[in-house]
Amino acid sequence: MIYRKDVNERSPLRVFERSIHGGLGRGNIGLVMSRAGVGKTAFLVDVALDDCMRGRKVLHVDTEHTAERVRQYYEEVFRSLAENMDREEREAIHVEIERNRMIHSFVGGSFHLDRLRQAMQYMKDHIDFVPGLIILDGYPQWEEFNADQLHESLDGIKQMARDTDTEVWLSAQGHREDERDELGVPLRLQPYLEYLSVVVRLVPESNQVRLQLIKDHDNPDLANLHIELDPKTLLLKWQ
Repeated sequence: MIYRKDVNERSPLRVFERSIHGGLGRGNIGLVMSRAGVGKTAFLVDVALDDCMRGRKVLHVDTEHTAERVRQYYEEVFRSLAENMDREEREAIHVEIERNRMIHSFVGGSFHLDRLRQAMQYMKDHIDFVPGLIILDGYPQWEEFNADQLHESLDGIKQMARDTDTEVWLSAQGHREDERDELGVPLRLQPYLEYLSVVVRLVPESNQVRLQLIKDHDNPDLANLHIELDPKTLLLKWQ
């Protein structure tokens, strides 16, 4: 398909992958953090759509919104992405996305990692759906969990990523009043960086949102990403 060969190869996410030395990698956890409303979910959906359009299976798990609301978010981002595509190409890519993506919602405090593992086993056994990427939006509950709960949750996520050979992306909300280190990481989140391979911060700047790389596996020299998130289209683009 022309889209995959041309547009996908020029996607800002290819630059992002090269900047973090090949990508997040299976068995690893990535984290995107920002203040409320800056674009964490948009970033996660962009990452998920990119994988879907490259034929990779994605499981999107949300603990705060219904599956229908998450699907609407995908449709909103896809409309912007497909704006310049012809009808045939747009429809073909949309079908591919639907084929490669599953959405599970666990609202009302019903989420537990064991339930997620059971759901993944069911999908594998009954519909031959084995994700390479898991978007886990809304868990762990950074604001509500105590330190022991956060360590236990992140350790469980890390073990699940390794056991299922998947990449996992999480989100965390920052606040204006957070005390931060020199890279902008809230001090309250620093004890948990050991579980995370890649950390990205979304920084609002005028009419755009800049992506700042906070952690890149064990590499001490962090790349300047030169990537922005457009708050209008919800798409990643070059700076």
